[in-house]
Amino acid sequence: MERYSVYKDSGVKWLGDIPSHWEVCKVKHHYKMITGFTPSTGKSEYYSDNSDNTWVTIADMKSKFISESSSHISDLYIKNFKPTIVPKGSLLYSFKLSVGQVAFADKDLYTNEAIASFENNDDVCLDFLFYSASLCIIKNANTNIYGAFILNQELIKNATIVYPPFEEQIAIANYLDSVTSKIDTAIFHQQKMIDLLNERKQIIINNVVTKGLNPNVSMKDSGVDWIGEIPEHWEIKRGKFLFNIINEYSSTGEEELLTVSDRTGITPRSMKNVTMFMAESLVGYKKCKIGDICSNIMWMWHGAVGVTKYDGVISPSYGVYRQRELYYNGDYLDMLLRLPQLVKFYASRSTGLTESRLRLYPDDFMNIYFFVPPMEEQEMIVNRLKSICEPIESAIDAATQQISLLQERKQIIINDVVTGKVKVS
Repeated sequence: MERYSVYKDSGVKWLGDIPSHWEVCKVKHHYKMITGFTPSTGKSEYYSDNSDNTWVTIADMKSKFISESSSHISDLYIKNFKPTIVPKGSLLYSFKLSVGQVAFADKDLYTNEAIASFENNDDVCLDFLFYSASLCIIKNANTNIYGAFILNQELIKNATIVYPPFEEQIAIANYLDSVTSKIDTAIFHQQKMIDLLNERKQIIINNVVTKGLNPNVSMKDSGVDWIGEIPEHWEIKRGKFLFNIINEYSSTGEEELLTVSDRTGITPRSMKNVTMFMAESLVGYKKCKIGDICSNIMWMWHGAVGVTKYDGVISPSYGVYRQRELYYNGDYLDMLLRLPQLVKFYASRSTGLTESRLRLYPDDFMNIYFFVPPMEEQEMIVNRLKSICEPIESAIDAATQQISLLQERKQIIINDVVTGKVKVS
């Protein structure tokens, strides 16, 4: 692609030279911004699944256009507090926790306090801001000692952004819509293949973990709804007889920070792309050791639990459990804890006003019944599954790498175009 004929120094280090006719300004000079709200914790009358008052949180920002959410605000709250509505067509921007996500409101709705909303009008091109905000506004963020982005309302309003002429903004947005849609289609097909491979892998794991390797083994009714039938020689034990609740806290904050995800299990924070908010200090965070169970109490209903292969610390609001005796092979236990039928059972035992606020507390986890195969059999199951799943995982890794390359290419194109490094013809 060609470049513009004349450039000028933007005066902004991260931006560098920009086309000579482009403007550098603050967000507040062109965009009207509001932020959302969160009703008082515990006020069940402020939430209603039957309400039409869509209330968007960061967890709902999974697509370019949003018309639905996992939570709704009651008419009573709207009547009492009269919160500002986010009009259809507004651009939503997350500035807490997962910083920099953008989406359009596809209907009139409300948002929580972690989302800034830019109102649409004839004087601005929000389609251009959709592409430029993720780069430009984050460049104005502060960072904490761990490198995580920190934004607030004032930082956003005073953020320095690049602002081409209006007609050029439209042309840029239209070009990026066309180019990125093709990349997104390629990503979609790769992700679909990953989903199918994961589904196949999970079916294999589910069958072997719950039934063992011998198809002719005698079965018995476990007497537990989520378990069903199991091999006759396997035991059933309640969690409190298998695990201890561990509440050990860091006094130095020097341990490795771990994350607990429904997708990736337990991994060091350093292995992830850091955009979410982090505390300034890890002192008081909950310690865990290799082989411990770690659970994100707020998302366990979605499968955010696993067995850690790392020593470290996790959020003090999470759960840590340690085997009383060596009942389980660590790899086997990790697969057991993430079985779809058990994750569904977690959800049924979780408490909360709405789906996004469900919690599975330690006492509830300890009352769950688990099956316990002989240790030798667990190890045979783990070894067999490794040999079966290895080629599937290799295919998943290849597709994941392809998605990463496509996303990187997409972001480079967006960054080059919205900062004027290349010209849209």
